[in-house]
Amino acid sequence: MITPQYVRALSAYNKEMNQRVYGAASRLSDEARKQQRGAFFGSIHGTLNHLLWADQMWMSRFAGWPKPETPGRQSAQMFDDFAEMQARRDEIDPGICAWAASVTDAWLAAELTWFSGIAQREVTAPRMITVIHMFNHQTHHRGQAHAMLTAAGEDTGDTDIAFILPPSAWA
Repeated sequence: MITPQYVRALSAYNKEMNQRVYGAASRLSDEARKQQRGAFFGSIHGTLNHLLWADQMWMSRFAGWPKPETPGRQSAQMFDDFAEMQARRDEIDPGICAWAASVTDAWLAAELTWFSGIAQREVTAPRMITVIHMFNHQTHHRGQAHAMLTAAGEDTGDTDIAFILPPSAWA
């Protein structure tokens, strides 16, 4: 279904888009970032917090990273300070890329079992599905952040993966 190259390409896309989104968000005031805008996690700040929380949680399952200390239902409040949140994002995106570089077909073909704090039960799923979910989740909520940033008058530049990643990313 997916290949290690897919994982590497999507991790590169994730890193680039996070840089663009955080760049646009950094041009807003703290008040504007935290303004309630009707999104699932309320604000740009809350949405970016949730994405950071989720990426750390998935990487704890995929690569043994420490789990976020913030409970899942409070993920939108993980960081109050935008600079701290951005610094953490800047730390983990290269880590996700490094992990992606190590993914193999055999690793993707295996199953993953974890306890979901949000579902309150143990879950088992094919790793490839959980990896697809992680990248789809990033794109979904980053799209919400992008819409809120656009409404706030900021621009992230192009978001289309075909125009962002060089052809070598898919080779």
